Amino acid sequence: MKKKINTQKFKYSHLSKDVASIQHSLADSLTYTIGKDPHTSTARDWFSAAAHTVRNRMMENWMETMRSYQKEDPKRVYYLSLEFLIGRLFTSSMINVGLYEPFKQAADEMGLDLDELREVESDAALGNGGLGRLAACFLDSLSTLNIPAHGYGIRYEYGMFNQQIENGYQVEHPDNWLRYGNPWEFPRAEILFCVHFGGRVVEYPDEEGKIRHHWVDTTDVMAMAYDTPIPGYATSTTNNMRLWAAKASRDFELQYFNEGNYIKAVQEKNASENLSKVLYPNDTTTNGKELRLKQQFFFVSASLQDILRRFFRNPANQVENLPDKVAIQMNDTHPAVAVAEMMRLLLDTHHLDWDQAWELTTRIFSYTNHTLLPEALETWPVEMFERLLPRHLQIIYEINHHFIRHVSHMFPGDMELLKRVSLIQEEPEKRIRMAHLATVGSHRINGVARLHTELMKSTIFADFYRICPEKIVNMTNGVTPRLWMLQANNELSSLISSKIGQGWITDLSQLRQLEQFTDDSAFQQAFRHVKRSKKAFLAERVQQLLKVELNPDSLFDVQVKRIHEYKRQLLNVLHAITRYNRIRHNRLENPVPRTIIVAGKAAPGYVTAKRIIKLINDVAEVVNNDPAVRGLLKMVFIPNYSVSTALEIIPAADLSEQISTAGTEASGTGNMKLALNGALTIGTLDGANVEMREEVGEDNFFIFGLTAAEAAELRRDGYNPWDYYHGNWELREALDMLRDGFFSPDELTRHRPLFDLLTEQGDHYLLLADYAAYIAMQENVDALYREQHAWTRKSILNVARMGKFSSDRTISEYARQIWQVEQLKT
Repeated sequence: MKKKINTQKFKYSHLSKDVASIQHSLADSLTYTIGKDPHTSTARDWFSAAAHTVRNRMMENWMETMRSYQKEDPKRVYYLSLEFLIGRLFTSSMINVGLYEPFKQAADEMGLDLDELREVESDAALGNGGLGRLAACFLDSLSTLNIPAHGYGIRYEYGMFNQQIENGYQVEHPDNWLRYGNPWEFPRAEILFCVHFGGRVVEYPDEEGKIRHHWVDTTDVMAMAYDTPIPGYATSTTNNMRLWAAKASRDFELQYFNEGNYIKAVQEKNASENLSKVLYPNDTTTNGKELRLKQQFFFVSASLQDILRRFFRNPANQVENLPDKVAIQMNDTHPAVAVAEMMRLLLDTHHLDWDQAWELTTRIFSYTNHTLLPEALETWPVEMFERLLPRHLQIIYEINHHFIRHVSHMFPGDMELLKRVSLIQEEPEKRIRMAHLATVGSHRINGVARLHTELMKSTIFADFYRICPEKIVNMTNGVTPRLWMLQANNELSSLISSKIGQGWITDLSQLRQLEQFTDDSAFQQAFRHVKRSKKAFLAERVQQLLKVELNPDSLFDVQVKRIHEYKRQLLNVLHAITRYNRIRHNRLENPVPRTIIVAGKAAPGYVTAKRIIKLINDVAEVVNNDPAVRGLLKMVFIPNYSVSTALEIIPAADLSEQISTAGTEASGTGNMKLALNGALTIGTLDGANVEMREEVGEDNFFIFGLTAAEAAELRRDGYNPWDYYHGNWELREALDMLRDGFFSPDELTRHRPLFDLLTEQGDHYLLLADYAAYIAMQENVDALYREQHAWTRKSILNVARMGKFSSDRTISEYARQIWQVEQLKT
C-alpha cells in the first residue's frame, strides 16, 4: 500500500477468555464466518465456529511474538522436518492458551457437546510415525520455553494413506484431511518462492575474473506458505509452523486451451502441484523415488530462501553474521540437501567465496540421526541428481573433494577409509550418501538416546567419529506432557495435580513428588480407578469399531507403532500363539486374562509388514472365536493408527511392548508416552529403554533378551535360527502352526513366507533367539499383575520417575549445547 497506515486508528477487539465472551464469539463465528444460524448448523459448522473462536484468541499472542522477534532480532531456530505429526489442534490449543475450562462451560451452557465437536476435526495428515510426532512435541516445547523458532515442512494435501482393514489385509485409501478446510492455517499468497529443477549450469567470469555459476533453463515450481500458530503452554509465546504448498508457475497454457486440448493445458500445473500432494509417495518405483527427492528439495529450497529473506530484512545484518542469527536443525536426512542449497545461495546469489560460504554453512546446520539401519540411510542416484539438481551435484562433488583431501591429510594412505567416508558411493552404482552430506555439513550430529549415540560412534558413523569426535553428541528424546498427559489423560493429570500441584506440567521432574504416595491405599485406589475407566472407554471404542468385546479387567497388553520387522510385532504374535496354545491345552496355571492390542501402519510397498498385519488379524480371528479360550485371551488390531487413536489407546495400557532387536531402535517415544500414563514396560535394552530403566528402577521394568553387543556377537559367530526352532518345542509348535495354515485354513500356505523369514532366510532380527526369554518374562508379568497392590505401586513409580523424558528437557539441551539460543523473557 502506498498510503501509510495510521496505527493510532488501528484498533481491534481484545478477546477475553471468560464464558460470556466465548459464547459471544461462538455466535459471531457461526453467523459471520460460517454463515449459518443455530437452526441450520451441523456439528461441523459448530466445530468450525469453535475452532475460529479458539484460533482468534491465539492471534494477539502470535502477532505480538512475531513483532517482538522482528524488533529484537534474536537468534532463531529453524526446524526442518518432512513430517509434523500434530494431530488435532482443537483441544491442545485450548489447553495451552488456558481456555479449556471456560470453553467447556460456555459450550455446556449453550447445549454443545465438546466431545462431539472434538470428534469432527480430522487429524492433520502431516506425518506418519515417531519422527513426525517428535517434531510436533518439539514445536510445543520451543514455544513453551519461549525460544524463538519456526518449523518448516510441506503442506501435504493427502496424508500417506487412510488405513482400512479388509478381510484382515491392510488396504490404503486416500487420506483427504483437507476436504473440509483447515481452520488453523493462514494462507500467505504473498509469500511465494520459486524452486528450480532440471536445466543446466552455465559458468561465467565476474567483473573480478572469478568463475561464477548460473543455473538456467530450469523447470520452476512455486512454493506458497501456509502458517499455523503453535502456542506455548502458560506463556504468551506463540511460534509459527510454516508449511509449503506447490503451485504451478503458470496456471495453464492458454494456447493449448484455445486449441481445445484441455488436458494438455493443465498438465504442467498438475505435474507441478503433485509435489505437495501426498506424504511419502510409494518409492518402490523410479517415479516415486524422483518425486520424493523433489519433495525434499522443494521444501528445503523454499525454507532457506525464506530464512535468508527474513535475515536480510534487518539492514544491520551482514552475511558473515548468519550463524549469530540462524540455527537450522535437520530432522533426519530428508532435509540434507539443504547443505548444498545453502552453499548454492551463498555462492551463486550472494557471491561469497567457497571457504567463507562453507564456514558459515557448517556453523548454521546441525543434524539429528534417527536410524542405525544402514539400509535406512538415504542415498540418491547421481544420474537422478544430475538430471534434477545439476548445480547441487557440482557443489556436492566440490564438498566431497575438500573433505576427502582433509581426511587424506589426517590419515595418509588409508584408501579404504576414503571410500567409506566419501559422499559418493561408487559401487554398484554411483549414489550420493545423504547422511554423509548432513554429517560433513553440520557442526553437530546428535543421536536420540544414549545407547543410540554410542552405537552411532561405533557402527554407522565410526569413521566420522575418528575424524571429528567432537561433532557427535547425544540428545535423548522426550515427549510433551501437555499432549501426552494433560490432554490424553485428564483424569490422571487431575489426580496428580490434586496431590503435588500443577508445576509438573512445565517441569516434569516434579513428578518425583508422587513417590510419597506409592503405598497410599487411597491414592492407589484412585490411580486404579483412572486406569480402569480408560480401559473401559477403549473397550467401548473397540466394540463400536471392530465388534469385539474386551474385558476392561483383563491386562491390556499394547504394541502401537509403525509395522516393521525390527520392531518385532512378529515376536508379539509368537507370544500370543504360545499363550493360546497353553490355554487351550490347559498348560497355563492360574491364567491372567489378557487383551493384546496392536496398531500401526505398514508402508504401501513393504510386503513383509503387510503380511504381518494379515497374520495378526488371522490369529485374532481364531483366538477370539475359540470357545476353549474362555475369555482368557483376546487380540485386536486397531486400524488407522494416528495421534487421536494413540490418545485413546495409550492411557488404557497396562503393559507397553518395546521389543525391538537391541541395537536397532534409535530411541522410541511411544515407550515414554505409555510409561508416563502408568504402563509398565516389557522390552529389550534398546533405544531409550536403557535410560528409562535407569530412571524408573530395574525392579519396575521387564527387561529380556540379548543386548546390542550380544546381538552383534551372535551374528558374527554365525546365527542359526534352526537351532532355536529345534531346541524349544513351544516355539516349534507356534511356528509350525504358521507354516501349516492353522490360522489360514482357507489358504494353507498364506503365512509360509513369514515362517521362511524366521528360519530359512536367517531371522535377521533374532526373534527366535529372544523368544524363550520373552515368554519367561511374560510369565513374570502375569505373576505381578495377580498382585494388584504391587502392580499399582510399580505403575505409580513409573509415572513418578519419567521426569527426564519431557521434550522440554530435550529442547533445553539442544538450545544450550547445539543451537546456542536464549530463552526470551515474556
